[in-house]
Amino acid sequence: MSACVPTRATDPSDSNPTRRVHPPHSPPPTPPRRFRIAGADVSASIAVFLIALPLSLGIALATGAPLQAGLVAAAVGGIVAGRLGGSPLQVSGPAAGLTVVTADLIHRYGWRTTCAITVLAGVVQLGLGCLRVARTALAVSPAIVHGMLAGIGVTIAVAQLHIVLGGTPQSSVLDNLRGLPAQLARLQPAAVSVSVLTLALLFLWPRIPGRAGQLLRRIPAALVAVAGATAAASFAGLTLPKVDLPSWSSHALAGLPEGPLLGLAAAVLTTTLVCSVQSLLGAVAVDKLVAGRPDLISGTPGSGRSARVGRSDLNRELLGQGAANIVSGTLGGLPVAGVAVRSSANVQAGAVSRNSTVLHGVLVVIAALLMVPVLEFIPLASLAALVMAVGIQMVSLHHIRTVTRHREVPVYAVTTLGVVLFGVLEGVTLGVAVAVGVALHRLTRTRITHHEREGVHHVHVRGQLTFLAVPRLSRALHLIPHGADTVVELDGSFMDHAAYESLQDWQKTHTAQGGSVELTGRRPGTRIAEPYDSAHCRCRPWTPWRNHQCERPYTASTAGHPGASGEPGAAQGPSADRESSGQELARGISAFQRNTAPIVRGELARLAREGQQPDQLFLTCADSRLVTSMITSSGPGDLFVVRNVGNLVPLPGEESGDDSVAAAIEYAVDVLKVRSITVCGHSGCGAMQALLNSEPGGTRTPLERWLRHGLPSLERLADDTRPWARLAGRAPADAVEQLCLTNVVQQLEHLSAHESVARALREGELELHGMYFHVGEAQAYLLTGADGDGLFDHVEAAADLPA
Repeated sequence: MSACVPTRATDPSDSNPTRRVHPPHSPPPTPPRRFRIAGADVSASIAVFLIALPLSLGIALATGAPLQAGLVAAAVGGIVAGRLGGSPLQVSGPAAGLTVVTADLIHRYGWRTTCAITVLAGVVQLGLGCLRVARTALAVSPAIVHGMLAGIGVTIAVAQLHIVLGGTPQSSVLDNLRGLPAQLARLQPAAVSVSVLTLALLFLWPRIPGRAGQLLRRIPAALVAVAGATAAASFAGLTLPKVDLPSWSSHALAGLPEGPLLGLAAAVLTTTLVCSVQSLLGAVAVDKLVAGRPDLISGTPGSGRSARVGRSDLNRELLGQGAANIVSGTLGGLPVAGVAVRSSANVQAGAVSRNSTVLHGVLVVIAALLMVPVLEFIPLASLAALVMAVGIQMVSLHHIRTVTRHREVPVYAVTTLGVVLFGVLEGVTLGVAVAVGVALHRLTRTRITHHEREGVHHVHVRGQLTFLAVPRLSRALHLIPHGADTVVELDGSFMDHAAYESLQDWQKTHTAQGGSVELTGRRPGTRIAEPYDSAHCRCRPWTPWRNHQCERPYTASTAGHPGASGEPGAAQGPSADRESSGQELARGISAFQRNTAPIVRGELARLAREGQQPDQLFLTCADSRLVTSMITSSGPGDLFVVRNVGNLVPLPGEESGDDSVAAAIEYAVDVLKVRSITVCGHSGCGAMQALLNSEPGGTRTPLERWLRHGLPSLERLADDTRPWARLAGRAPADAVEQLCLTNVVQQLEHLSAHESVARALREGELELHGMYFHVGEAQAYLLTGADGDGLFDHVEAAADLPA
């Protein structure tokens, strides 16, 4: 069986391509309806609006731009990017990640030229979107992106700290740090008290316990913090600088860019880079959030949410962001990018389409026009405290742990310091340079060791095997004497042509001189043999299999157990076994996450979206030695597997309350529409041994009650009028193997007695197969004889077998 299955809808040999679609009956097409907004989108848009309003004003304050510019960017990001973008549930607007860039541009070129730079950055984004290079932005190392955001967060937090203390921030981080002692000496108690109240509400509101907390937490913490601080300042009569929104008639729009050409080009490039990378990474993050909501993947019947949100179109998202920046800059707004806080709130609030994003932008417009008197009560210190908290949260401990685990701390640290000390573009450039250096260092750092154990020479290569490591590899290989047994273990995922030829030439020479060579690789993807012939099939096994349980490692939990160290000892009780088993399970899961998960993640994501569509029902024994995916070369989604003791198929009506096998058969045939059912027995089956040794009468245990479904196989074996099931080329080794073969034939007859199977067989939509697997020989046999003949023929390892 192949692990890659062509899409059935495009298979020309499928006479009924629509029968694989589930559910089998789809409702008739409905006539076009008038435009309607779902209630879930309305409630989600309100939640996002309540978060966006204070944050937009705070980010505009942090950049030094007119406060109305934040509202313009929020409205345009919601309406334009929300309507045209490729990520339906991502919310765009003024982002904290753009604060440092925009503040620097305003300081250098003024506000009107900054608006023109925003327009030009949008034009560049449109060009990049038309060139369909959005995926290229995702090639930037996550350590660089996280380092950039952390540097921006530090810069924001240090600058806003001055406003929190009642002062005015400087233009650079170093100036702000040098000015902190003087600012602390003349802090304003009113500003500090409002800021502390804002921060307290911001962090304590989501932690209110109990049922009342569940209800109150529906109100965004940012809104509660700013509103609470504003109300407290008003009631206390504190004299503080507050939001000042001038008349819209005096709002400054974009002007012609003025300044040195190279400086303006660098500014456009920086704005484009930060806006694009942040928006595209945000779209990918939104896809992960959407994947956690089944109603958005395929719709939940009866829930009223039948909308299906597909994966983000990154090129379209780039086009939408470009259009939004052109409009925002033209109207005198801040640069626009996807915002993680608002996007996650949009998904968590239950949004089902892009209408929620657009409606939130409309609400911002209404607030900007009708709520100006209310907004002017907000103290600037409260907004500064809110933005400072956002900046602190941008230095994520989770990101630091991630880059530490992947050994990319130098990239993260250099990028962060570069952004803090020199600027965003300079910091990102330094981060890219360090990332390239780290990659080259890893590529050239290859460790090659040679040692002899029990007469076998072992050559272990750790790292990537490139032409730079060929001289060291050649020296290690020439230390091996002629005619010696050799194992070359490659613990890496890449081998270039020079290394491949060098290794192959030595292998041929060493083999010709009477030696043996075994080439192995610990990690999936390490390939030594000739390139795979893709003309026949492009499938590869999901992961190489190794017998990782050939011996139990000696640990504190296994010490004292007989056989643990080769010497008898006092057992430590079942707790030690449980601890060892738990460690073994954790090691296995860790190996899967490290080695196999990256290989199968894309295929499993597809199966999660499309649902299971297996071709076969595979009914086999629960024996731990029988690995169905291994002996059939199948992968996720290929087999619908039913396992029980003895691969038994109870006759209909004789289950005595156990309908699990019959239910699985009915589901596979009637719902999944499988095309074949295979009953697979195996050598050394304990259930068949128990059947042979069973005695009539006596107390029935659960196992004995289950094995009664195998009694017809015993009767068939004793019936001299029927031909015995047999293997091609040799006689069964013993009575147990004979019963194993007979049981497969008998269970196929039981299978045919089920109504759903009988009907599918009559209609020609189903085939039944018998299979026998000899564990010790690793040899599979298929039942190929005529009805009642019972001949199992071995399957050759031939290259010309039909696919």
